[in-house]
Amino acid sequence: MARKKVLITVTTYPLPSRSYDELVCTAGILENGDWIRIYPVPLSFLIDLKGSGKVNNVKYTWIELDLNRRTDDFRPESHSPANYNFKDIVIGSTVGTEGNWSRRKELCFKKVYTNKNQLLEDSKAPNNISLATFKPSKISGLRIEEDKRDWKAEWLQLRNQGDLFETVKSIETIIPKLPYKFYYSFLDDSGIESNLMIEDWEIGALYWNCLRTAGGDEMQALKKVKEQYEENFIRNKDIYLFLGTTKEWHRRRADNPFVIIGVFYPKIDLQKCLFLVFP
Repeated sequence: MARKKVLITVTTYPLPSRSYDELVCTAGILENGDWIRIYPVPLSFLIDLKGSGKVNNVKYTWIELDLNRRTDDFRPESHSPANYNFKDIVIGSTVGTEGNWSRRKELCFKKVYTNKNQLLEDSKAPNNISLATFKPSKISGLRIEEDKRDWKAEWLQLRNQGDLFETVKSIETIIPKLPYKFYYSFLDDSGIESNLMIEDWEIGALYWNCLRTAGGDEMQALKKVKEQYEENFIRNKDIYLFLGTTKEWHRRRADNPFVIIGVFYPKIDLQKCLFLVFP
């Protein structure tokens, strides 16, 4: 067991896994810039179950707690809380967006991949890298696919786990199943293409917010999501991707076990662009 200070940078939309212990991927950066994954994390820590049901504002917030390296997970970043009730946690300061996210960049950019093959090579044994910051050379667009609309069987099994989720009584209404999957298509620095699913909580929340403002019109809601992640982000933001693997697909050594677990989107630095054009 070790006491660690973690800057939370990632919370994914809930996606029940075969073991149900990776329901929400919660990951962050240590003070030295290394990535760390924490699971299981009680839903009550991430969601205001007694109030609005909204996600608690934990992203880019420092937390300090006791963690154990998971012995059942070959991925070196994986840890579990020593106390599942988080009684030992200390919530620290939040890193803001001042200076076009300058402090966030300093913390999250200690190592940035730009090459797909290099990342996949590092994801193999003995390194088994499973969390990374990736800078695409170009993002082609957002792809949307229809998905199953119900996960009642999964949640029923999850409820039977016990204490960790005992406060979850109407989880289907608090966190409804996303009926669509979202993918970014992008190129690396050698022109190799990737099409990775976006599992960031933000894109799921955006879809539900857009659906409400669209009066339940799904096509209109999807249009708004596409406008944000394609037109606004690709045109106006300097996008980096936080990538992570699931234990199952990483263990199977899939061709590409990574998914997008977070999108980092400061504004494009015009001064930097001008310097690159006119050195």
